[in-house]
Amino acid sequence: MAWHVGEPQSSRDLVLMMPRASPLDATHAERWLQRVRRAARLDHPRLAPALEVGVHEGWPYVVYELGERATLAERIGRQGLGGEESARIAAEVLHALAYAHDAGAAHRDLQAFSILLTDRGVPRLMGLELACIEDATRTVAEAPSLTAQREAAQTDVVQLGLLLHPMLTGLHALDEADPGKALRRMPPQGHEIVRLPFGTPRPVPEALRVIVNRATDRQERQRYRNARTMARALDGWLQAEADHEGGPLALLLDKVRIAGVLPASPRGAERAAHLALMEQNRTDELAEVLLEDVALSFELLRAVNVARVGGAVVADSGAVLTVRRAIAMLGLDGVRRIALALRPWPGPLDERQAEELARAMARARRAARVAQAVRPAGYDAEVVHLVALLQNLGRLVVQYHFADESLQIHRLMQSAPTADGSGEEPGMNEQAAATAVLGVDIDTIGAAVARWWGLGDDILHIMRRQPPAAAVRTPDSDHEQLRLAASCANEAVDAMALPARRVHQALLAVVQRYGRLLTLGLRELQEALQPAAGEPQAAAATRPPTAAAPERRVAS
Repeated sequence: MAWHVGEPQSSRDLVLMMPRASPLDATHAERWLQRVRRAARLDHPRLAPALEVGVHEGWPYVVYELGERATLAERIGRQGLGGEESARIAAEVLHALAYAHDAGAAHRDLQAFSILLTDRGVPRLMGLELACIEDATRTVAEAPSLTAQREAAQTDVVQLGLLLHPMLTGLHALDEADPGKALRRMPPQGHEIVRLPFGTPRPVPEALRVIVNRATDRQERQRYRNARTMARALDGWLQAEADHEGGPLALLLDKVRIAGVLPASPRGAERAAHLALMEQNRTDELAEVLLEDVALSFELLRAVNVARVGGAVVADSGAVLTVRRAIAMLGLDGVRRIALALRPWPGPLDERQAEELARAMARARRAARVAQAVRPAGYDAEVVHLVALLQNLGRLVVQYHFADESLQIHRLMQSAPTADGSGEEPGMNEQAAATAVLGVDIDTIGAAVARWWGLGDDILHIMRRQPPAAAVRTPDSDHEQLRLAASCANEAVDAMALPARRVHQALLAVVQRYGRLLTLGLRELQEALQPAAGEPQAAAATRPPTAAAPERRVAS
């Protein structure tokens, strides 16, 4: 509870806060004083300092200075605050909560009137540890258990997610102005589902909607586990919104400068030495070697396309999308220099993270080989190979530079048994999971890196996989044909990673989506996914072009 009060002696405007209920006795009152005074010693720019902490006639109280500020409840209004302002305020409050949680404190009763805002919208959080906790098993000197602290911290995060509803829409979640009451109606205590409504006075950006909905997800396992992870997602979304081209890349630039876009493959040093011995005229053989190193393939594309943007290499238009052309433009010495400049495997990753990145790279290479196998006759095998790799660029970059966050993304994508064991709770799709963790989807991160390399809008388009819910229509251009062939291959490889009982049905779904377009049946797709006996891995599942159809060079 909070009141706006005045102090006659100093003419100051103050906020008087009290818990909902008074302590049971003097012992509980002493516990309350210890907790609140300990929390009041925390120093953070987004935590309001307590002017006075005490107990009057059995009621604990805390006094804060109001000054020229107003509470969030007073600022929200009927239409909310808008996406960017709401996300910024919430992120700053979450950083303050994360600091408090690290120190063993929590809020426990987050309300819109607990947050003060300056006229510039800078928040300060009041009321840490204000709520009374009745626990007869503890002595005055004992602190809450680690489990209790963790649960209190998670409650703070869910309540902040509930506060974002009126901030964004002007409407309270479940029509409850008190987040505590709304929380008790949600699982596991209740059965209500809380999601941001559509048709609100102010449109809510889809990525921000994903973040807020994750905070209040009906599955507890899908919610943010701590304040810092939700703050990171909101910060990422805010950075992406600040500059639609540079925003997502801003998440990566510092990391890229230190560790490169991706590290060389595990045998990168041997491959570089092999390059030094190869003859200049063996371009096709050299291209096959380079294509097996995902990072080196990407770096060659970056080198030639950035140079073309600068106008220093060639005069004709269009992106370079074959390694053969890159070799011709850079020369053997240029290729060797790029190979030797790659960060050695595994860069800054630990052993577990390196294993995950190696698996992700293997999946990308497999998808590229499948794309070669299912491509329509007449299309350059190397082009479709690189398009399939490029459709994995965002995923690989996230796996390398955000290894811990990538683990969260993977966890959010997993299904889990229902509480009664009667079925499964589905996980998120990859794009939604990435947005919920990073504040930006994986395709957007990949596109931002590609734009930084100098790739044009046509290539940025074919890098985006076909959305799972979108119908596959007859392509109206060669670029669209390439995009769909690569999307088919990537979906097929993703299907193979599902639990065994679901693989067959998932592959049938891929055939139903792309079969008519690519003249592809289930048997042909399964053959493409399996290398022929004795066939080297690099060439597995590659369908030779039809002899009667000359290859189309969509992008050289």
